[in-house]
Order: sequence, then C-alpha cells, then structure tokens
Amino acid sequence: MTILGISVGIGAILFLVSLGYGLQLLILNRITTSDALLSLDVSTGDLESLKLNTDSVNEIKNMAGVDMVSPLVSAQTLMVVEDISTELIANFADSEYFRLDGTILKKGKFYTDEADDKKNIIISSSALKLFNLSEDDAFGKVIKFSLFLPDKEGEDKETIIRESVALDEEFKIVGIIEEENSNYVYLPFSISRDTGLDDFSKIKVKVKSEEVLDAVRGTIIDKGFIVSALSDIIEQANQIFKIVQIVLASFGIVALIVSAIGMFNTMTIALLERTQEIGIMKALGATSADIWQMFLAESVVIGFLGGLGGLIIGMAGGEIFNYGLNLLAGAMGGEKIDMFFTPYWFAILIITFSTIVGLMTGFYPARRAANINALEALRYK
Repeated sequence: MTILGISVGIGAILFLVSLGYGLQLLILNRITTSDALLSLDVSTGDLESLKLNTDSVNEIKNMAGVDMVSPLVSAQTLMVVEDISTELIANFADSEYFRLDGTILKKGKFYTDEADDKKNIIISSSALKLFNLSEDDAFGKVIKFSLFLPDKEGEDKETIIRESVALDEEFKIVGIIEEENSNYVYLPFSISRDTGLDDFSKIKVKVKSEEVLDAVRGTIIDKGFIVSALSDIIEQANQIFKIVQIVLASFGIVALIVSAIGMFNTMTIALLERTQEIGIMKALGATSADIWQMFLAESVVIGFLGGLGGLIIGMAGGEIFNYGLNLLAGAMGGEKIDMFFTPYWFAILIITFSTIVGLMTGFYPARRAANINALEALRYK
C-alpha cells in the first residue's frame, strides 16, 4: 500500500507535466517548422521612401550568414468563381516561401515552381466561404482573377487612378490553408513579374544558423527595414509553457508530499512493530550499522518501486486519457492529436527523485532503529 501511495503521487506529477510538454509540442509544431525558426520577416513598414525590390533583395542575399531569400508580393484582386466575384488579397510567392513561413495545409498540396504548376493556387478556408464553396468542391472549380495595380495620381494630382489587369490564365485550387479570419489566395510568384508589380510587400530571409540570427537581423535593421522573427514568439510561448508546467507539477507535488508522509508513517510503524526483532538481531551480534542499513535499504527500495510504479501509472493514464479524447474528437469530426509527451530525462528524474524521497523519509526511522538498546528492545511489548 505504501508503494501504491507513492506510485499515485509520482504518477500524478508525471501525468500533469507530460500534459504540459504535450500541449507545448502540439501548439508549437502547428505554428512553426525548423526552417521558420531560422527565418526573418523583412518589410518597409509605413516608410514610403524605402523600397523592397530586386536590388535590396540581392543586397540582403549577399550578406554574411544569409542562406536564402524569398520575396512576397501582395495586391488587391477580384476573384471570380462562376457567377460570384469578390475582392480579396492575392499573395504572389514561390514554393520556398511556404517552407520558410512554416505554412501548413489543411487539404491538398503546395504548388511548385515548375511551369506545369503556374496555373495552380492555394486559398484560405475563409475565402472559400465567400463563394459558398465546400473544401471538397473547391478543387474542381475554374477561377479567374483581375489584379488591381497600385493607385496612381492623375494629371491634376488630386484624382486617384485605379488600374486593373485581367489575368488571362484560368486557375484551379490545389491547396487549402486553415484560416478563418483572413481572405486571401497564393499564386505563383512568376505571375507577378508579368503584371508590372516591381516592389515586394515583404521578404523571408533564412539565416544559416541560430548563432547568426541576431547579427543578420541587426544588419538589416541598420538599413532601415522593419524586421521580425517567429523565434521571438516561440521564445515567449516557451516561457509561458514553463510557468504552466511548474503550476501543473505543483499540484502533483502535493500528492507526492501526502505519499511521503504516508511512507514516513509506515516506516515508523514498522520500527515499532519490529522493536523486539531488532533486539534479537542485536543480541545475536547485529551492529547498529547493520540495523541502519536494513531500514535504509528498505525505504530506498520502497521509494524506487514507487517511482517505477508511478512511471507506469502516469504514462498509462496519459495514454488512456488521450485515447478517450481522440475517440470523442473522432465522433465529433475532429482531428486526432497526441496531448502527452514524456521526455526520457524526465522519466529518469522521476525515478531518481522518488528514490531520494524514500531515502529521506527512511533516514529518521533507520537512525532511531540503529540507536535502540538491545535489552530495552527485548522487553518492549
């Protein structure tokens, strides 16, 4: 029963901390990739005097520590599907941009830079709703675009001229991005070159390693550009999750303290019940050190077995909870996920920690047993 009590306390810690790590990995894996962590977003902000064009891109590409540069051009466009048309944002990007941005598709595939993919586009799920299209029906529709060029001043400098260019190609959707708040489409970057859009809205800059990330960022900022990094957001998220893990572990530690008190009580009762046995062993030649080692070894074994049992209970509890959650998600049409993750080092730490707890709770009873007088122990009832 003592081992079971410790196992429950250790299992509670493992369950809660594994939940914290699992949620952290689940969220971070959905918002980023390894390439995205090494990427910088470079834009001009509201500075009209600063331009992001081919020359500035080449200058950034030649900086020390820069591995890759991928530009993005954004423009307002009129999208037409059958008899429905609406305005939304058209983003022109190559296939490398999605990798550096950490974009994840809900359905379909990414287009490539090959000529055969020039008529393929990717659309947000929010934009599909504007055309009353389901995700399955969207892949077979013929789509046309009229691109609005940047506004220009008229000859009187008071009139704003808005020009549009109809794209001759007919496009089809090959991928859908899960996005409920923004209406946009991605088109191959090569199309923007044919429309006269020379200035880029922003560029993705991938550095060669994490060590040069800050140096490259500082160099680009010195040139007047606005630079942001997804790694900053990830770092802030990790700090939040560390706090969450500490809070979750605190609840588990309460259960462990209760178990440790129970173990201390068990060892103390065992001492009282075996007082005469201790007297007999001492009368037969057992030394105080032998008694000390016997009680201490027993408490260490109890702590170790409690930690091992807690490891099994915690991991089994996580699997059962996760299985039940996925059954519920499947019944409601949701996606199956894994909410628990236990690092190997944490599992080893758990067993080591429980063994140390066993050692500490058995220290006083072992010391007291070693100091018992043999004659008094034999007379004890």
